[in-house]
Amino acid sequence: MKLSARLSTRLSALAGASALVLGAFAGAAPATAASGNAAAVTPPDISVTNVKQHLADLQTIATNNGGNRAHGRTGYKASIDFVKAKLDAAGYTTTVQQFTYNGTTGYNLIADWPGGDPNQVIMSGSHLDSVTSGPGINDNGSGSAAILETALAVSRAQLQPTKHLRFGWWGAEELGLVGSKYYVNNLPTTERSKIKGYLNFDMIGSPNPGYFVYDDDPTIEQTFKNYFAGLGVPTEIETEGDGRSDHASFKNVGIPVGGLFTGASRVKTSAQVQKWGGTATAFDRCYHSSCDTTANINDTALDRNADAIAYAVWNLSTGTTTPPTGTVFENTADVAVPDNGTAVTSSVTVSGISGNAPSNLSVGVNIVHTYIGDLVVDLVAPDGSVYNLHNRSGGSADNINQTYTVNASSEVANGVWSLRVQDKAAVDTGYINSFKLTFP
Repeated sequence: MKLSARLSTRLSALAGASALVLGAFAGAAPATAASGNAAAVTPPDISVTNVKQHLADLQTIATNNGGNRAHGRTGYKASIDFVKAKLDAAGYTTTVQQFTYNGTTGYNLIADWPGGDPNQVIMSGSHLDSVTSGPGINDNGSGSAAILETALAVSRAQLQPTKHLRFGWWGAEELGLVGSKYYVNNLPTTERSKIKGYLNFDMIGSPNPGYFVYDDDPTIEQTFKNYFAGLGVPTEIETEGDGRSDHASFKNVGIPVGGLFTGASRVKTSAQVQKWGGTATAFDRCYHSSCDTTANINDTALDRNADAIAYAVWNLSTGTTTPPTGTVFENTADVAVPDNGTAVTSSVTVSGISGNAPSNLSVGVNIVHTYIGDLVVDLVAPDGSVYNLHNRSGGSADNINQTYTVNASSEVANGVWSLRVQDKAAVDTGYINSFKLTFP
């Protein structure tokens, strides 16, 4: 990162939630319905032994090349060659992209798995470079090795996803996200628009780990949360690395992003120690140091996060790409929800629908919030009639990403409909991410 027991026995319980998440992620044109029905799928177990072998190989590369794998150094190019050889042998189409920074040549590695809808790309990435002061095994051999093993698992399974799978390993992240910025900035606008989600993995094996999930795209976020909920492992929103890793390059051009993180130099709080174990010290005491070696890895965190990557890749790439019929009216503008404040609304204007609304009006609600037990959420019809959707339930859970069905047959369809949200208690914050009505 730039300075500045598996799900198999519990997955069925998550299928409903995953179906909602995947339906939302499928996306659709503004004038058509935008949710599909996809059951959660079970990916193969990602062998932590295999991931650790990749880390051992990266350690050897660093040891043989001056102790690091930094941009412009021989260790970095050797790391690129190592990963590329594995992917070439597994049947990927690989591309090495060159760029120049600080007078030296840098490299990105892009690997595409054949097949899938080329207009809907799910991309996973991590930076492969280290700082000059050490081999960079947690930062970020851990993310690089885990997505490498996930990519190899795709090959072994001969996965045939409905969406196109792409993986990326970035150079010169430690110098300011240089490689990922170069990649994104050199993508034509049409190609950027095809990337429906970018998943970033930077430091996922910290020796005193926390379990942090990016809160940028609600659908990707919920996919990871579903996985960890299946393990019974609590998560928190990632804040330490916000904007400091390669997801920022994608987010800045409007591509949905998400990812995982186990902590860097920040000190684990006593509450986090109670939640996850460990000690009230830095999540990674060897961050950006020479001691960031293969001894600087927590095997349990690495194993859980590697499996979470596979869960997200399998589920986000195999959802349906054919939305059901219907007419959608959607507002995707963010609306901040004041903490313990007045109600706010997100509105859509319905037109061209004859007669009354249906008895099965679909109301899509996507609210990012850190404590949904504070929220009251209503649908307000054009004549002012109120239909309650959520009334301070859910306790300490965060985010509402759900489709409700409302009998609105007594309401005239055309007019201004609003989603009204009020935070009724102090401390937690959030915003309305999107609101949509689907008329069958």
